[in-house]
Amino acid sequence: MSRPSAEEILDDVARSFVDPLRSPVMRDPSHVGLDYENVTFPSSDGVPLEGWFIPADSDDVVVLNHPMGFSRAGQPTHLEPWQSIWGPSGNGTEVDFLPDYAILHEAGYNVLTYDLRNFGLSGAANGGAVTSGLFEARDVVGSLRHLRTRPDTVSMRVALFSRCLGANATFAAMRQVPGEFDEVRCLVACQPVSDLVIMGRLLEILGLGKQRLPELDHRVMLGTSLPFAARPDTSWARYVRIPTYLYAVRQDSLTEPHDIETAFAMLDTDDKELQWVEDTHRRWDGYLEFQRRPQPVLDWLHAHMRNQP
Repeated sequence: MSRPSAEEILDDVARSFVDPLRSPVMRDPSHVGLDYENVTFPSSDGVPLEGWFIPADSDDVVVLNHPMGFSRAGQPTHLEPWQSIWGPSGNGTEVDFLPDYAILHEAGYNVLTYDLRNFGLSGAANGGAVTSGLFEARDVVGSLRHLRTRPDTVSMRVALFSRCLGANATFAAMRQVPGEFDEVRCLVACQPVSDLVIMGRLLEILGLGKQRLPELDHRVMLGTSLPFAARPDTSWARYVRIPTYLYAVRQDSLTEPHDIETAFAMLDTDDKELQWVEDTHRRWDGYLEFQRRPQPVLDWLHAHMRNQP
């Protein structure tokens, strides 16, 4: 089989923003021994979102927002076609988020996790466009409003745990409707990203080089009406005014450390912490960090939820 042309590679990368491949919801919380409720609720603009509510015996709830290309269950990157897509960057292992929910439940937290629009089992919206958090922000808002409409969660203390696209969407939501976050106690943000950084690195890995970024940007704009410059990036962390624990793989093959350092510097709060995941270049290790070493995040949640009125 001949190698794809540069034009074909650019088309394939752009397609991930236009009509994304959905990662399947391959498992449910029963696979890790958890009782759960299937839930559906609308985003703030009416997109139907599918998720799980995992109850615990406490007044604390953590809302989780997943990365781009994932679902609430994770991503089967050990299988095709995900293996071919992400393997060249070193990210060829499965990411299973179910252990994360078990850890949070064991620590006493209720859990709300769901699929962002155009991913998993949630509704299609905006012509299938992935907008780097700009429209996905409406899903984050919808998840908070869902908690406020449930009799069993309306008075709970709330924290957000948002990864990659989910983190960008959280930043964007805090810009668009800051009042929705007045009662949110804290944020755990894993690997927010700037499109120009991650796409530049991806084009290098694919052998095209960063000089082809304008061509990719043009394709993405034609497919979604949103060029990279109009999308949330790590500088949008300046809209975050709640305590934030930020972590990322320092030598991530798909990004640059300065992008995370920008996010940390921009956070508009004195109560913030940056933790690097070391000794790896695999971005997926950042997504798996919590289930491997959960205590730093659990300590952060405990300090900002259990130790405050």
